[in-house]
Amino acid sequence: MFRKLTALILACGIALPAMALDLTEMSDEERSIFRDEVRSYLMDNPEVIMEAVAVLEQRQQQAQVQADESLVTDNADEIFDDGFSFVGGNPDGDITLVEFLDYRCGYCKRAHGEVAKLLETDGNIRLIVKEFPILGEQSLLASRFAIATKQVAGSEAYKGIADALMTLDGEVNIRNLRRLASTFGLDADAIEAQMDSPEVTQEIAATRALAQRLKITGTPTFVMQDELLRGYLPYDQMQALVDEKRG
Repeated sequence: MFRKLTALILACGIALPAMALDLTEMSDEERSIFRDEVRSYLMDNPEVIMEAVAVLEQRQQQAQVQADESLVTDNADEIFDDGFSFVGGNPDGDITLVEFLDYRCGYCKRAHGEVAKLLETDGNIRLIVKEFPILGEQSLLASRFAIATKQVAGSEAYKGIADALMTLDGEVNIRNLRRLASTFGLDADAIEAQMDSPEVTQEIAATRALAQRLKITGTPTFVMQDELLRGYLPYDQMQALVDEKRG
């Protein structure tokens, strides 16, 4: 407790006697005096508590940003060039946006239109999609279906299916997925046969392992260049970040 009080006061720039900087060396009497002085100061100046909290939060945010940048740097190959994730938008774009998504995630569904708008209005964004099903069996089934579509029919078919899955309101089951494949003129039998293949399983496992290393626990999560963006972002904020990255 004394250490927390000392840190609080130091954060606000309050001068302390030398004895207060080494609490382990305080006598009982010195501790009592110190406690009374701290309480008196805080009662007279309660605003410093909020000031200290603001300073602490700012430092924690800065530390988190730096830690996230290191995570992105350490895992750059798997994030930006894993050899299997869908690449859309402008493949030669000067800004790369990576999205970890789950088709059953409400915030992912909201972000879907925002990302599409960014790609359309900017025209120089490279998008990488990471299948990260974390919301139960229907999420996993949808991702297996999308990945199997990509492996069987290619990236263009994948994009159509992924867009449809993201806007799907009904239950995700094999019957509905087969119907969706037929709507796009795809071979539903071949896609269903591929869904439980080792290749699909390996792709999902690799993305989950990457997410764990990046400390990603929810969707959507984005990586823009060197920055991890945890959670939903509206179009305006994404475009502002793009402009900032371009300098």
